[in-house]
Amino acid sequence: MQHDVSNTLVLRPGHVALAQWRQLYRGARVVLDAAALPAIRASAATVDAIVAKGAPVYGINTGFGKLASVRIEREDLATLQRNIVLSHAAGVGEPMPAPVVRLMMALKLASLAQGASGVRVETVQLLEAMLQQDVVPVVPAQGSVGASGDLAPLSHLASVMIGVGEAFVGGVRLAAADALAQAGLQPLQLGAKEGLALLNGTQFSTAYALAGLFEIEIVFQAALVTGALSVEAAKGSDTPFDPRIHAVRGQHGQIATAAALRTLMQGSAIRESHRDNDVRVQDPYCLRCQPQVMGAALDIIRQAATTLEIEANGVSDNPLVFTDTGEALSGGNFHAEPVAFAADMLAMAICEIGSISERRTAMLVDPALSGLPAFLTPRPGLNSGFMIPQVTAAALVSENKQRAYPASVDSIPTSANQEDHVSMAAHGARRLLQMAENAANVVGIELLAAAQGCDFHAPLRSSEVLETVRGLLRAQVPTLQDDRYFHPDMVAATDLVRSGALAAGLADVLPDVEPRA
Repeated sequence: MQHDVSNTLVLRPGHVALAQWRQLYRGARVVLDAAALPAIRASAATVDAIVAKGAPVYGINTGFGKLASVRIEREDLATLQRNIVLSHAAGVGEPMPAPVVRLMMALKLASLAQGASGVRVETVQLLEAMLQQDVVPVVPAQGSVGASGDLAPLSHLASVMIGVGEAFVGGVRLAAADALAQAGLQPLQLGAKEGLALLNGTQFSTAYALAGLFEIEIVFQAALVTGALSVEAAKGSDTPFDPRIHAVRGQHGQIATAAALRTLMQGSAIRESHRDNDVRVQDPYCLRCQPQVMGAALDIIRQAATTLEIEANGVSDNPLVFTDTGEALSGGNFHAEPVAFAADMLAMAICEIGSISERRTAMLVDPALSGLPAFLTPRPGLNSGFMIPQVTAAALVSENKQRAYPASVDSIPTSANQEDHVSMAAHGARRLLQMAENAANVVGIELLAAAQGCDFHAPLRSSEVLETVRGLLRAQVPTLQDDRYFHPDMVAATDLVRSGALAAGLADVLPDVEPRA
C-alpha cells in the first residue's frame, strides 16, 4: 500500500489512539514527535554507562535465551547484535501484507521511541525514514510463537535495517541494500543492545491483531445493515429491537446494536405493510436475536480493542532500560498473552458475525421460512437462483469455525525449555484477516439475497437508508431474473462490504469498536 502523503500522523509514543493506528494501517504518513528524542538519547546513554561498568547485563553483554549465562567481551558487542539479527531471521511462508508490515514498523517505532529500550536516535530515525520512503521489509509471516518477542518476523525487519534480506520499495522487491540505497538511506551498524531491542517485542502479533480488528469492524457494521435488510426481505418484525427489551438486560453492545437496527428500518413501507394482522408471532432467531448476538460480538470486539490499544502504546522488549536509576531490568513484557486473548476474542466475534449472517441467507432461500419464492428466483426449478451462494456461505462459515479454536490455550516449549510457556499470539492474530475476508464474503452473499428478497415486495420500499444501500448494489448488480454467471455478482457485493461503502454516512447510526471508558 502506498502511503497517503496528504495524511500525515505525528506519532506521540505512548499516546497513540486506536483511530490513529487505523489511519496508519490505511496508509497515513508517519512523523515521529521530536519531543521523544531526549528520552531516546538518555536511554542510549544509560546503555553506554552499563557497558562501561562491565557488569553482566542480559542482552547487552551476554548471550541470548538459554545462552544468557555466556559473557560477551566488549570488543564483540557489535558483532553480538548483528549475529542475533541474522540468526533469528528464520521465518517461513508468504510475506506479510505491506499494510501490516507498515503497522508493525510504526508500532516498533513508537515502542523504541519511549526511551526504555536503549537504542540510539539514528536507529529510530532510520525506522521512521523507511516508513516515510515506503521501504517495506519482506517479512515471512510464519515462525513466531508469540513470546520472547515475535523474534523471527521482527528479525526480518531488523535485517533490512542492517542491509541484509529483501524489501519492497514502491511495490518493487529488491535486495535490502539496494532498497535502502534507492531511498537514499544507509544501513545501520548496530550498537550495544540494539539488535535485541529491534527483534524483541509483540509488534508483529499486535500489528496483525489490529489489522484484524479494523477489518472486522467494517464487516460488523456491514452485517448490521444487511441484517436489517434481511428483516425487510422476510417481512420480519422490528419489535425485537424495541429499546425497552434491551434496557432491562443492560448489555451495552446489545443496546447499541438494537438502536442501530431500529434506525436502519425507520420509515419502511415494507415494515408498515404487515404491522397489523400478521399471523406470525415471532421471527426466527437469526432475525429476532440480532441485538443479542451482534451486541455480544460488539462488546468483546471493544474489549479486545482496549487491550490492543494499551499494548500498542506499551514497551514490550527485554531488558528494559530505566534512565532514572541507570538500570537494565530483565522481565517478560515480550510475552504476548494479552494479544493472544484479544485475538481469540476477535476470532470468536467474526465467526459469529458470519454465522448468523449465513443463517439469514439460509432463511431467505427457504420458502417455508421466508414466504419468498424458493431460492429467491422467480422461476424455481428451471433456475437454481441463490441455492449455491448459500452453500458457499455455509462453507466459509464452517471454515471460520475451524479457525476460531483459541490459540491462547496452546503452548509449546522453545529455546531448550528456557522459554517454556508461550502465547501463540502470532498465528492467533494472523488468522484474523482471512477470517474477516471469509465473513465479508458471507455478508456480501446476504446483501445479494436480502436485496433480491426486497425486490419481490415492489412497489413497497424499505427505509431511505436501506433503499440507498440497495441502490449501491443495484448500480452494479441487477435483480436476478433467470440464472446467470453468479461469481461477478458476489465479487461486486463483497467489494461493497469490504470497502465500508455500506456504512458510509452512517457514523451516527452504526456503533464503532472504539474502546469505551
